[in-house]
Amino acid sequence: MILEKINSPADVKALSRRDLDTLCGELRSFLIDSVSKTGGHLASNLGVVELTVAIHRVFDTADDRLVFDVGHQCYVHKALTGRRELFGTLRQFGGLSGFPKPYESEHDSFIAGHASNSVSVALGMARARTLEKKDYSVLALIGDGALTGGLAYEGLNNAGASKEPLIVILNDNGMSINPNVGAVSRHLGKIRSKPAYYHFKKWYRGLFGATPMQNKLYRFNHRLKSSLKKALWPGSTLFEDMGFTYLGPIDGHDLDRLCNMLQWAKELRCPVVVHVHTMKGKGYAPAERDPGKFHGVGPFDVETGLLKSSGEESFSSVFGKTLSTCAAEDPRVCAITAAMADGTGLGPFQKEFPKRFFDVAIAEGHGAAMAAGLSAQGMIPVFAVYSSFLQRSYDMLIHDVALQQLHVVLAVDRAGLVGNDGETHHGSFDALFLPTIPGMTVYCPASFAELRRMLREAVFQCSGPVAVRYPRGGEGHYKNDSGPDVAVRLRTGEDVTILTYGVLVNQALDAAEALEKQGVRAGVVKLNRIAPLCYEDLAPVLSGCRCMAAVEDCCGAGCVGQRVGGILAARGDAPKRIIFKNLGGNFIPAGSVAELEHSLGLDAEGIVKTILEGIQ
Repeated sequence: MILEKINSPADVKALSRRDLDTLCGELRSFLIDSVSKTGGHLASNLGVVELTVAIHRVFDTADDRLVFDVGHQCYVHKALTGRRELFGTLRQFGGLSGFPKPYESEHDSFIAGHASNSVSVALGMARARTLEKKDYSVLALIGDGALTGGLAYEGLNNAGASKEPLIVILNDNGMSINPNVGAVSRHLGKIRSKPAYYHFKKWYRGLFGATPMQNKLYRFNHRLKSSLKKALWPGSTLFEDMGFTYLGPIDGHDLDRLCNMLQWAKELRCPVVVHVHTMKGKGYAPAERDPGKFHGVGPFDVETGLLKSSGEESFSSVFGKTLSTCAAEDPRVCAITAAMADGTGLGPFQKEFPKRFFDVAIAEGHGAAMAAGLSAQGMIPVFAVYSSFLQRSYDMLIHDVALQQLHVVLAVDRAGLVGNDGETHHGSFDALFLPTIPGMTVYCPASFAELRRMLREAVFQCSGPVAVRYPRGGEGHYKNDSGPDVAVRLRTGEDVTILTYGVLVNQALDAAEALEKQGVRAGVVKLNRIAPLCYEDLAPVLSGCRCMAAVEDCCGAGCVGQRVGGILAARGDAPKRIIFKNLGGNFIPAGSVAELEHSLGLDAEGIVKTILEGIQ
């Protein structure tokens, strides 16, 4: 096994050319076996095996800076940089992260998790290198999917104009942009990736000195060549018009051509785009047939490709079915998603109402602004988006939606702790920033029944911007519908009142029962809505409360418990003691939701401990 001998990129460089093909095959087998047990992003990593090996043949990522976009495709890089033996802990509590993390290795130059920022980050690194008079390469590895985000073009526009030596590797697996087709395209791609052409170009540029563009003859020939190329192959002009030298497209599974092209890009010492065609899921038939399914996948059977999960109903699937029902009742109801049709449960809606379904790709800001436009013209847009990705729409929610009090419905999926994707994906902030937006209504269902009712209220009864936030996965033992009141007392108790919302009501009820056994009479108050809140909403269940314990799975500063305490205090009705149990000011690592709740003290046991310490 060659892979077992690879402990650093230096070992990759030391391999013979013959051994590289064997290494690539072993890497694919290793990925399939590992991810089948832990879950993770499989298809994207299978597609970049040769590309990652080529990067480590040409560059030294301990010194050169490799910036991943999103980071879904970083597993091969991690396996080649001394972390192969940690893959049994991939995306597990205390284990190997599924995304690049500088604290894990010197070979991870920057954290990743959200899309479209790699070129901007890489340009910053390149400019720092120039200012510090250092000499190392900077690469941004970006997929065609991330190019649907506007930030990518902001970075490309500025990077091309900067003239900074910078290499942007475009991993085009055909999932978001159309591949170039035709004989001319294929022919030019083959010519560019041949060593003879590379050496001729290098020799030709050398004839005109260190700064060939200052030579009139060189400039004339360069303009002539560019004009001919644009006439024959207009697809290359986008990046060249931005100021990049464009190389490609080339076969992303041809190691020799990849190494030649990357070496050429390294020596050009200017902004370069290397366009690489890869096959997502390459080497594993189920992933090749359905790369979307194996993009982010749970544990599965290697032989059949079938998932090992139970397939139980989730908040996302209940949302999708309920919205389809709403759309059947009212032709104004539209659905918007940002490249997450299946993840947000909108697959059935897409099939049933294709003309009212809009996938804006990885462009959450655009999705929110487009929803505002739909609403302004009388439609009822419902934007289904993950909580952590909704953060990128904050300005549009304020300026385009709330300022005109447009009726836009946000279906905020993955609110709270989400589990194995870790810091970049937890929905820790929407409960803080959504209530700050004037006129925003924020519902927090704790069960499927409440989600169905609250979504219908949001779509058909509310005016202005409204959000319905719900977690990943299924409901707990609380399956009731507590009704339309903003705040509801689910359990009485004079010693302490546990205030919470969403699915944490399950842990709160369990904690109250455990406290009762220890002689502490604990009540439970559930907020069905966290914005807007007023004293009249809260007083029926919290007036005269002696001790309140606010339990939330969001960050502490500006949390709902603080706002409730402030509202009560303003009317001279504040509890004598308030205990806060939340995420504090920390980013939360990967792990199952149950593991994270236990480690953070947000399970029943932790809530009991916190309350006992607080009331003593």
